[in-house]
Amino acid sequence: MNKPNPLAELLGASSPMVPPLFQSSVYALPDLDALDGVLTDGQSGFIYARDAHPNARLLAQEITRIQAGAWSVICGSGMAAISALALTCVEKGGRIVASHRLYGRTVQLFGQQLAKLGVACDFVDCHDLAAVEKSLRQGAQMLFVETISNPLLRVVRLRALLEISARYQCKVAVDNTFASPALLKPLALGADLVMESLTKIMGGHSDVTLGSVSGSDLETLPKMNAVVSIWGFASNPFDCWLAQRGLETLTLRLNAACDNAMSLAQWLKRQPGVRAVHYPGLPEHPDHDVAKNLFGERFGHMLCFELEGGRAAVNGFMRRAPGIPFSPSLGHTSTTLSHPWTTSHRYVSAEEKIEQGITEGLVRLSVGCEGLAQIRAEFERGLSLSPP
Repeated sequence: MNKPNPLAELLGASSPMVPPLFQSSVYALPDLDALDGVLTDGQSGFIYARDAHPNARLLAQEITRIQAGAWSVICGSGMAAISALALTCVEKGGRIVASHRLYGRTVQLFGQQLAKLGVACDFVDCHDLAAVEKSLRQGAQMLFVETISNPLLRVVRLRALLEISARYQCKVAVDNTFASPALLKPLALGADLVMESLTKIMGGHSDVTLGSVSGSDLETLPKMNAVVSIWGFASNPFDCWLAQRGLETLTLRLNAACDNAMSLAQWLKRQPGVRAVHYPGLPEHPDHDVAKNLFGERFGHMLCFELEGGRAAVNGFMRRAPGIPFSPSLGHTSTTLSHPWTTSHRYVSAEEKIEQGITEGLVRLSVGCEGLAQIRAEFERGLSLSPP
């Protein structure tokens, strides 16, 4: 018995201002010809949510527009997106060249998990262009970098890396999470693939866990879709619905957070007990000129500061400033902090952490878009020497 489409009957000529939530894991089709049309002939429609669903498709279309790309794929997390990217672009016996300044779990994925599949990874200092070229000369399918590194906010010379990689016919994949497309669109500069953790500033409200991969080469899309489906990297419809809502205010939120971060970084430099402040917007940052060339007048919502006294000083700050939650993530509307030594880089060796400049006194801030006076007041409490 054929059932009428209740949604079409209900809406008539109207359309919702907010995309509806399609919380369905499976879709009904009228016959086998319709099934063939969706699976083989590229006709519109959905079958099983692990393969595709409307909310992921709508979110992907919006991210593609924002990224100035040709396509986007939505995954269940940022790490799922990086995994899908690697499994699509690199085969057994292949090789990745990656920045040695990456999120700790990305390092584990490239250095340990992909090694089980016969994929090698060479971690290099991507600020040393000669070292990058030397590594690429040995052959590689992918160069992987973070636009702004986690946690010390080093900014890569992306245009130079793209030029070098082109000489060796190596794809360039960029983790753009700390910048977001509101600051930089790597595809527009010539990158092959860009990954975003939508869990962070793009979702913006700490209520989704998602990742995206966007690209310009349409030949890569079916391969990426197959990996996402086969490996089970699929996204949840409700998370996609929430993330699309978050995108509506991305530029507003990021601009306000960037302005707060700049003011806070300048203020922190003058505070007793603060050994160092790391923020690309500061003239003394080693990559300030690079960041200004890439981003313009805003430099991101992330900053780091180092407290004298190490772990004990960080604990004291956290206890005196409960209004800045300890939250090992980033991108929330309000300011949060994290401790790279024990969170994002917990599984990186102590020697490597020290070599990168990650100390036990280092605090990573995700600066929010609340009032600057409110943030400053909480920091004054945290940096005071009175007992918590």
